[in-house]
Amino acid sequence: MNLPTFHALLTPLGQTAIARAAELDPTEESFLVAFTKLQKQFDADLAKAALETVILRRKARAKFTRADAMYFTRDGLEAASSEIISRYRAARFTPFNRVADLCCGIGGDTIGLSLPRTIIGIDLNPLHLALAAANLAAYGLRADLVEGDLTHTSLPPVEAAFFDPGRRASGRRLYSVRDYRPPLSIIDSWLPLPLGVKISPGVNLREIDRYDCEVEFISLDGELKECALWFGSLKTTTRRATLLSARSSPIFLTSSDSPRHPVHLSPPLAFLYEPDPAILRAGLVSTLAAQLNAAQLDPDIAYLTSDALTATPFARAFAIEAALPFSQKRLREKLRSMSVGRVTVKKRGSPLDPDDFARSLKLKGDEERIVFLTHVNGKPWVLIGRRIP
Repeated sequence: MNLPTFHALLTPLGQTAIARAAELDPTEESFLVAFTKLQKQFDADLAKAALETVILRRKARAKFTRADAMYFTRDGLEAASSEIISRYRAARFTPFNRVADLCCGIGGDTIGLSLPRTIIGIDLNPLHLALAAANLAAYGLRADLVEGDLTHTSLPPVEAAFFDPGRRASGRRLYSVRDYRPPLSIIDSWLPLPLGVKISPGVNLREIDRYDCEVEFISLDGELKECALWFGSLKTTTRRATLLSARSSPIFLTSSDSPRHPVHLSPPLAFLYEPDPAILRAGLVSTLAAQLNAAQLDPDIAYLTSDALTATPFARAFAIEAALPFSQKRLREKLRSMSVGRVTVKKRGSPLDPDDFARSLKLKGDEERIVFLTHVNGKPWVLIGRRIP
């Protein structure tokens, strides 16, 4: 979709096209059929944009409560933070009345930042700026939106800023912070301004070692979503793991919660803990282990084990019913003796494909269990357990 087509979508004719497109209930698979039908009523560009809007709004419901009144491009929606995350992050900016949203895209973070302060959104893409204005309006909000290239544009007079550099080019992901658009190094000229930066959660941490910042990994409903860097007065600790959910308040584990503990190793005990991925990426496994009075099975694998169960929101817990050095034959015999016919295979440190391995066991029975393929002190082991609610 280009800018003139988007403007056409906002007209009464464009709104009618969107309504007609919604009646066709298009999917990615049925797009061509729906396009052929809609093109009989509207020109090709408008028909295509209307169908894409309907499809992307449906996908966007997982991120935005007002998705059905918003507008997206595929790349813009992919890059946008969910409403839960953007509103959570915006709370850090409470002390500031004038904030810049740099590389604001389609406005996902601008929406979170806009209350109750003045926001200046800057982006190089004029279509994204137009989408951001419409998306803010869907929430009854507005911001000062400016087209500009940050590599050649001085920052406006603001008290703090949030920066979300582009991490895609020509449809592929950019993994190094040096390749971001613009590169992360651009912040060197902005500091010591209080600054938050969104980067990939898979970042090579060695690339950001030189920065004096808080590194926060954020998961949403158990899925790792984002990494944020916090500079200046926005920094509160060194590492933070944040767990978000639509059903509960944010919870945190930080490097300040307890000193770093040495890793204690143990063979499998009565219970196994699988830390949330934000805990793993934040390097807080030993901190969590100390809280749980647990040990690791292996120095390189973040499964924790203990004799006593300790409830925690930071890990899923499992009761271990059997543990043995890896042997497919012995595992099969053990599962059959337990009348297990269905298994879910989880792995850490194993080269085996979980689905292929589960099928290869050829089990029959009424019981269901979880099989863990992992290492215990450097050697392959297999554990049989069940999830603790």
